[in-house]
Amino acid sequence: MKLQRVAALAKKNLLALVREPGALFMLVLFPVIATMAFGLSFGAAGNGQPTYQIGVVNEDLSGMMWSQYLIGNLSETVILKVQNYSDDDAAQSDLSQGRIQAVLIIPDDFGLSCDSFWDSPIDPSRWINTTVTLFLDSGSLFATQAIPTIVQQTLSASVYGIQPTPTSGPVSMGSPSLVDVSKLTTFDYFAPGFFAFFAIFLIMTVSQSLVFEREKGLLRRIRTTPTSSSEFIASQAVSNMVIAMLQVAIVFIIATLVGYRPLGDATSFASAFIVLSIFSLCCVGFGLIAATLAKSSGAATGISFIFIMPLMFLGTFVSVGLSAIAKEAGKFVPSYYVTDALTSLLLRGAPVTSPTILLDILVVTIYSMIVLMLGIVLYGKYGKT
Repeated sequence: MKLQRVAALAKKNLLALVREPGALFMLVLFPVIATMAFGLSFGAAGNGQPTYQIGVVNEDLSGMMWSQYLIGNLSETVILKVQNYSDDDAAQSDLSQGRIQAVLIIPDDFGLSCDSFWDSPIDPSRWINTTVTLFLDSGSLFATQAIPTIVQQTLSASVYGIQPTPTSGPVSMGSPSLVDVSKLTTFDYFAPGFFAFFAIFLIMTVSQSLVFEREKGLLRRIRTTPTSSSEFIASQAVSNMVIAMLQVAIVFIIATLVGYRPLGDATSFASAFIVLSIFSLCCVGFGLIAATLAKSSGAATGISFIFIMPLMFLGTFVSVGLSAIAKEAGKFVPSYYVTDALTSLLLRGAPVTSPTILLDILVVTIYSMIVLMLGIVLYGKYGKT
């Protein structure tokens, strides 16, 4: 394989894109318009009531009856699934990686405070005041809205036996510790999925360009040159990775202009670009498969959407409001892991070395290599004629 030929073909692909108004609109102007529309249209909270994992750190060893009663009541709620932790560090680590959506810390004087209230329910001077601490997942839109209310109601019912919470009492729940969560908008939660959303449309671009070149006889002419199939496919991968990175940069700039403020440092942003570049190879693979099956440019568009629709609805920001079953189905598409990695990097501020992000990158890499190789084999055997 000669890199000069690969570079020349990649340059040819990019120039052809610039000269095609329709493709240029889909890859450049469409992300700009859509990002601005979503960024300016969405405000604070959305809808939906999925199940959330909440970690509980029980530091109350003296009044186990009260703390276990509270944990039991939390477990009986429909929306919360309780996971017990022995220490706060482990719980915070899982929270930062998105494995759980909240951490509740029961203080060591929780049982004493509850006993003091029931010993003298009308004498506040004899109460032992304490505060239950709640941490929330800054990467989950609905968790930040639903969990505090549910925990507060359950705490009230467990300690005082009534709902809603009385106006005064020795046990209270502090404000969620991740105060930045309350400043995030719906668009902030959607933004990580936007990057994968627009990269998916590379499938249609690749399939249409390949079918167009086949219809115009360009592939036959290329085969008369010393250019090998591997060089031709490599040029497609390089040019479309460039396009994917251009899209990411455009979406990020426009999102920033409409108020998007991601967490993370330079390493997080670099890692996000790497994840999306790997995912672009997967999209090239799906594009090759679609081009193999299509006999015309119009058919290439329709076949491309067979791959685009599940990737888009199950693995990007579109999946936020889907049912629990649909979200589980999303784990079978690579865009789910792209969005999950970007959410942890840019919304939770998780380190790149966290196990969840490394697993996401590994899954995307394996998925992309398999799909790309399958696309190369099928297109090389059936797609050039």
